Amino acid sequence: MNPSTAQAEVIVDELVRNGVRHAVLAPGSRNAPLAYALHRAAHSARLRLHVRIDERSAGFLALGIAARTGRPVPVFCTSGTAASNLHPAVSEAYHAGVPLLVITADRPPELRAAGANQTIDQHRLYGSEVRLFDELGVAEARAGQNAYWRSQVCRVWAAADCGMRGGPVHLNVPFREPLVPDGDTEWFESLEGRPDGHPWTEVADRGVAPSSLSRLRSGRGLVLVGDWGSEAASAWGERCGWPVLSEVGGVGVSGPAAISTGMWLLNLPEFIREHRPEQVLCVGRPTVFRQVQQLLADTGVEVLLAHGGVDWPAPAHNVREVAEGFGAGPDSAVDPQWLTAWQQADQKASAALHAALDLERWPNGPAVARELVGALPEDSLLVLGSSNPSRDVALAARQRPDVLVHRNRGAAGIDGTISTAIGAATGHDGPAYALLGDLTFLHDSNGLMLGPYEQRPDLTIVVFNDDGGGIFSLLEQGGPEHNDSFDRVFGTPHGTDLGQLCAAHGVEHVQVPGHSELREALRPASGLRVVEVRASRDELRAVHQRLHAAVRSALLG
Repeated sequence: MNPSTAQAEVIVDELVRNGVRHAVLAPGSRNAPLAYALHRAAHSARLRLHVRIDERSAGFLALGIAARTGRPVPVFCTSGTAASNLHPAVSEAYHAGVPLLVITADRPPELRAAGANQTIDQHRLYGSEVRLFDELGVAEARAGQNAYWRSQVCRVWAAADCGMRGGPVHLNVPFREPLVPDGDTEWFESLEGRPDGHPWTEVADRGVAPSSLSRLRSGRGLVLVGDWGSEAASAWGERCGWPVLSEVGGVGVSGPAAISTGMWLLNLPEFIREHRPEQVLCVGRPTVFRQVQQLLADTGVEVLLAHGGVDWPAPAHNVREVAEGFGAGPDSAVDPQWLTAWQQADQKASAALHAALDLERWPNGPAVARELVGALPEDSLLVLGSSNPSRDVALAARQRPDVLVHRNRGAAGIDGTISTAIGAATGHDGPAYALLGDLTFLHDSNGLMLGPYEQRPDLTIVVFNDDGGGIFSLLEQGGPEHNDSFDRVFGTPHGTDLGQLCAAHGVEHVQVPGHSELREALRPASGLRVVEVRASRDELRAVHQRLHAAVRSALLG
């Protein structure tokens, strides 16, 4: 057996022993030893192999699986710019706390020095956005290699899977030729792992219980749910009498303390002046709404974070305490009128919002989001694009505590969202859906490229197609004073026929004109399909202004 084959076989075997059940491969020449080893492991049902030809899509596919399963998922690529194309997924994994194993093949040092083909500097390629970087020595036929390879795989696994929030790690593996098996299965020392399938190095539970916040003291507080922990936060808020607001509105949040119109209420300065919390318990990392950042930056509000990582949000750099757990609750007695006031405001705002939305012309983003969420089967997974879809669901969807939401809100880019959705659907036991804007969909259209050997999950992707960057219509750039330049440099219309694009990839596509057709298209079905809703951006800013005015009038008169 040649050294490259031996090393690759050991790496894959030790990953399986540590718990890898899914692996993503972007094939190439230099990572051929790993490709053969992965194929053999998949053939013997030791893991499920997913193959993609686009490294960016491969990275986000692995990220989606890891985010949904909570377990590290390795993605393998060849050398050169292939490794660079994994960087967006690494960034998202780092900021979102997702355990991702990036295993890049490389040229050996003598070929790097010679300026060999497909060679870039891969040493610490992802900078500070990985928890650990390691490069294996080039495989050689000498004693001690098996123990070294297995030990380093365990080290990489532990770094990715450590603590409440995981993270990405980078293992760079230089291979010398020959890169393909030579038919010989003999190696001069044993390549076996530990007995009974155990990891080479078992990293024991560190034995430290998650820390709990100790400074919860107010009866007039607010729970703000960011990117995780909605179920626990809902229970905590109900027990302590604090309203629970989520950046996905009422989706995935349950209980009487859940406030579905929280993002509307936070956007009313007059309401907040009268209902200003003394403390805010922020769970995870909220990133979508400016009004949330303004609340967290209010120097008169004490901010406490339940956050399992070091990259915690601190808009005004005034966070009082950070811990992994919530604790028992505030020291002061529950103020029953505090939660009641928020509940009453939520009821008024919700009634006004939905009455106003019923008057708007179909289709528009908030109406489609409301219709989609309302039609989802129980225990569905809903993957949201990072642009308007996340906002539309938070602003317009009615409460659905039985729906699980995933968003790529770590770095909040639109990269790889189709692939993320396919990965998350692969790891979800139940029906899966995604709501994306057209630019987000087009940005990862390669994610639809599934070969005949690849699994097609039961995933329905709803695309709200308003032919361009609708999010900018709601920002300063969308103001009437910028009309002359807006469409060219922000609206960016593309005119792409999504039906033909789907047909090219062999993916079912349907365009729906109305409510009833959308609901019919959302019925559970097998396989991958795309449901397109076409709309205009012309009225988008005005629709949001009218909805805001309706909520404002209902609460403030």
